[in-house]
Amino acid sequence: MASNVSGTRHHQAGWEARSPWATGWTAAAAILMTFGGIMAIFQGIAAIAEDNVFVATRNFTYEFSLTGWGWIHLILGALVTAAGIALFRGAGWARVVGVALAGLSMIANFVWLPYAPVWAIVLVVIDGFIIWALCAPRRETPESRA
Repeated sequence: MASNVSGTRHHQAGWEARSPWATGWTAAAAILMTFGGIMAIFQGIAAIAEDNVFVATRNFTYEFSLTGWGWIHLILGALVTAAGIALFRGAGWARVVGVALAGLSMIANFVWLPYAPVWAIVLVVIDGFIIWALCAPRRETPESRA
């Protein structure tokens, strides 16, 4: 077994997150990914329908059509939701994919600020917590040290 800088130990098959805190943060991240993804899907549907809820600003640096932004949020929301569900099922790849998708979602919502500021800020905060929860240190179980 080798130790890394953070002090977690690696087993030949990798390290496991069996402590209640690590499992709890992973479950919280999965819930927030599913919730945030569904919110992004609704956001995308509303933008694709060119709902009059959104205010289009002029001379915005990252100017796309409202329909274009809608498709971006719809696709990203579907991917985040799928990764959140996979994280619930214990897929190892979902942790890495979740961090990447939450980062992309955070960037997309930051650029979305002029259209729906409160909604975008809420999703940026949710994405930040998802990244933090998925990157939180994990502890190895005593059974995997044998």
